[in-house]
Order: sequence, then structure tokens, then C-alpha cells
Amino acid sequence: METRANHLWVGAVTLVLLAALAAFIVWIARLGQGDQDEFDIFYGQSVSGLANGSEVSFAGVPVGQVKEIALANGNPEFVRVRIKVRGDVPILVGTQATIQASFTGVSTILLDGARKDAPEITCETTACPEGRPVIPPGRGGFGEIVANAPLLLERLATLTEQLNTILGPENQEEISGILRNTNRLTGGLADATPELTANLKEFRTTMTEFNQTLDAVEKVAASSDALLRDEGQPLARELQATLKSANSALASLAATLEDTRPAARQLRTSTLPNAEATLQDLRATSRSLRAITEKLESGGAGSLVSGQTLPDYKPN
Repeated sequence: METRANHLWVGAVTLVLLAALAAFIVWIARLGQGDQDEFDIFYGQSVSGLANGSEVSFAGVPVGQVKEIALANGNPEFVRVRIKVRGDVPILVGTQATIQASFTGVSTILLDGARKDAPEITCETTACPEGRPVIPPGRGGFGEIVANAPLLLERLATLTEQLNTILGPENQEEISGILRNTNRLTGGLADATPELTANLKEFRTTMTEFNQTLDAVEKVAASSDALLRDEGQPLARELQATLKSANSALASLAATLEDTRPAARQLRTSTLPNAEATLQDLRATSRSLRAITEKLESGGAGSLVSGQTLPDYKPN
């Protein structure tokens, strides 16, 4: 009996020592982790890929892990994910928790969006439906695609119907006609390519000649500018002298006209009428001399002293 009792005591002491060792190890582990804060995240989408112990990072820096995954109390549409985060990590108002999926199938939670000087997320600044402060979920990557999947499928179905309408028999014939016209147009362009190339060459030649002409005009303009700048002032002085001489001549002519106005008036009032009367007398004298000359030619000198003879009378 005593031997059996000793074995029981030895077993009990061994179990106590093992329990103490386990508690010591857990205490050491917690001591290494430091203080940790717990937060709840409620997702209205699938959290496949997450598991207890999945990594939680803040702006890419590991800061904790997932502690528990369960359905929300009283609302099975949401999944509650409880995380543990180091106490020195600032979980501020504005922080969101996004599920980051990977090709390996393992998902992590990314905390991001905190702003400086914002208050910390506590039960005083946010709701605590299950005893822990709530971090709002964020949509990113795969989660955003899943959330918008119904809308994408609806738009895809609408697009498919529209394509079926567009690609109907009648529209197929029209599209075929458009393609045939396009082929003809392409063939025409291919045939006209040599002519287009020749026209482009002529255009380049014309532009070269035009540029040369512009250069020549620019040189002529520069020469004209230099000529006007060098010889323009002497020409201007000579022109001014010529204008002065012309003004002097005009003044002299005006004075001469003033002096000749009395003589011209006398010539118009007396001399010209007398000259006209004299001309009339000369015309009369000329007529008389012409008549005498005609008599001399027709009747001789006797015609000047004898009268005109009567015609001979012949009786019946």
C-alpha cells in the first residue's frame, strides 16, 4: 500500500511540475510578445484563406495575427474575425482591414488608412457589439471583385445580348459589305502608292525651292534695308533741296503772273478787238483782190476799164 501511495505522489508531483513548466513557457511567450490589443472585424463576404494564426500586418509590417474566426452573433450574414495586435501599434480612427489573397491560397489581413492626430479605436470611439472595438472592413483586390461580381455578370449578359443583336444575319451582311469596301479601298491605296510617292517628292522639291526663294527675298530685304540706311539720308536731303527750289520757282511764277495781269487785261479789252477788225479788213481786201485777179484771167486788162457788154439780139 505504501509503495502504491508513493507512486501516486510521484505522479501527482510530476503532473504539477509539467503544468508549471507549461505555464512558465506560456508566460515567457507572452512576455516576449508584450501587451496585445484585440479587435473585431465584421466581413460581409467570404474570408476563405484566413485561419487562426494568419498574419496581420500594418502597412506591410507584421503586427499581429488572427485569433478567432466565427459567425457574428445574431447575424449570420457577417463573419467576425478577431485579431490580436501589438499594443504599441497605433490603431487609429480611419484604419481599415483588407483581406489580401495570394496565389498560394493563404490570405492575410492588411491594416491601413490611419491618419495622424486621429483618436485611437476603442469602445469609446467605436461600437463594441461583442466586447471588442470594431475595425471597419476594407475592399481590395479579390474582395472588390467578389463584391461587384453580380453587377459584372449582369453587364456581361447585357453585352452578350447586344453582341447577338449586332451580329445578326442582316448586320453580318452589312459588316461583310463594309469589309469588302475596306479591302477595295486598301487595294486602291496600294495601287496609288507610287503616285503618292511621286507627289510627295515633287512637294518636297517645291518646298525646297520655296525655301530658297524665301532666303533670296530675305537677302534682298536685308540689302534694301542697308541701302536705305546708308544712302537714304543723302537722297532725302537732295529731295528736300529740290522741293525748296520748286517752291521758289512757283513763287516766282506767281509773281510774274501778278505782273502780267494788267497787260493781259489790256490785250483782251483793246488789242484783240482791234486785231480782229484788222483781220476782217484784210479778209475783205483779199476777196477784192481775188475778184480782180479772176477778171484779169477771164477778160484781160480791158475788162477792168470797160463795162459789161450786153448779149447780141437776134430777131425771130
